Amino acid sequence: MLRQLFSRPPIKQFALGLAEDISRRYPPETESRPGKRTSVNRMTRIVEDASNKAKVFTMEHDLGWLGKARLGNAFKWALLEKGYKKEFADFATEAVIVTLSKKG
Repeated sequence: MLRQLFSRPPIKQFALGLAEDISRRYPPETESRPGKRTSVNRMTRIVEDASNKAKVFTMEHDLGWLGKARLGNAFKWALLEKGYKKEFADFATEAVIVTLSKKG
């Protein structure tokens, strides 16, 4: 019981997995290919799915505001390390953080 109280949830691993899931569905190379862009609807669905997974994770691990911030930061850096442009990483991270900030 005491161990659970002081143990940290695997935030960084989850964020890396979330970025990996996005990269499978929307590879970073897709952004730079002219004429082969992903539709806005598809990209929105992919980011919404990631946001919903993050919401479930935060509820399961009862993350507070600091844990949510750590998740957002780790997620953004994971996307940048995978080769996404800063604009996409900012967009996806903002979507996740907004979803986590909503009540209910």
